[in-house]
Amino acid sequence: MATAAVIAASEVLELTEPLPLDCGQQLEGVRIAYEAYGTLSPAKDNVVLIQHATTGDQHVASPHPKTGKPGWWDRMVGPGKPIDTDRFYVLCANVLGSCMGSTGPGSLAPDGRPYAMRFPVITIRDMVRAQVALLDTLGIERLYCVVGGSMGGMQSLSLAANWPHLPERVMVIAATATMPAQNIAFQEVGRQAITADPNWQAGDYYGTGKAPDAGLAVARMAAHITYLSEASLTEKFGRRLQDRQSKTFGFDADFQVESYLRHQGASFTNRFDANSYLYITRAMSYFDLAEEHGGLLADAFRASEARFCVISFDTDWLYPTELSRKLVHALNASGAPVSFVELSAPFGHDSFLLDVPALDRVIAGFLSR
Repeated sequence: MATAAVIAASEVLELTEPLPLDCGQQLEGVRIAYEAYGTLSPAKDNVVLIQHATTGDQHVASPHPKTGKPGWWDRMVGPGKPIDTDRFYVLCANVLGSCMGSTGPGSLAPDGRPYAMRFPVITIRDMVRAQVALLDTLGIERLYCVVGGSMGGMQSLSLAANWPHLPERVMVIAATATMPAQNIAFQEVGRQAITADPNWQAGDYYGTGKAPDAGLAVARMAAHITYLSEASLTEKFGRRLQDRQSKTFGFDADFQVESYLRHQGASFTNRFDANSYLYITRAMSYFDLAEEHGGLLADAFRASEARFCVISFDTDWLYPTELSRKLVHALNASGAPVSFVELSAPFGHDSFLLDVPALDRVIAGFLSR
């Protein structure tokens, strides 16, 4: 019977060289927090790199240190699971700009004060550049597979496009190669909610005893809606009232769905940094692999020798199947071998994190070939 993954390492590594960024700046003393599961083979040829989503972290299959909840992909990673730690050495790094140990706006700058809004604006490619530096430090020259869902899928595509010598296999789940305008709009709503909170203090809230929790909670609420499907919301909540027999004719959380969103927003502020949310969503808004490669998406993958697997979900309206099809067409045009599947699941965009047995089979199958 499958059991929990055993952590081989839970580390924070500091890069010895400055990290160059797409904005033209560079960061000194970059720290990268990562976890590893399984055993690295003598040839170092069994490495699976997992790249996390927007507000994820390196705790893929270990309890979260702040919430105590199981790792965000615990159901997928471990002995006998689809990403089998009896076979693979599984790595996951907290992205640059985040707040779970890797360098971000809450980290101390060389002058000893938190960067706050002095932190340079980063891109998805910068996040991957930091991960590649981690791999170099660990002496890993080749990846058996890179896997990512949502923003993790964007990182996987960026790795394949910009470091084509690294991955043998690339798995992209519920993602896109170019951030659509509607998604940029949703992200801007979240950023505006944060910066409109008086406790944001132009980003310099560290050490003041006040943080823009109200704004961050609203940002999370708005984003969380996009992760779900209408069918899943209707089935789970419908128009049912929350702990009452009738409407209050006020502005309390009358409906269960309202109470749920408020809980999601409030709990999020306990584990995530508002400035990190600004920087990470800005990186996603900027993401456009076609633009990075002269305007033609197929050109992004011309040098890649990897095999690709692209997965979408039929209820995902944040990154709908049509975006995955555009990616697959570009991969076909580049000559890359690619398989594509649209899976049926009721959960919307979050389907890649939830119990979808068909996804388990696809991932296990792609890794076994």
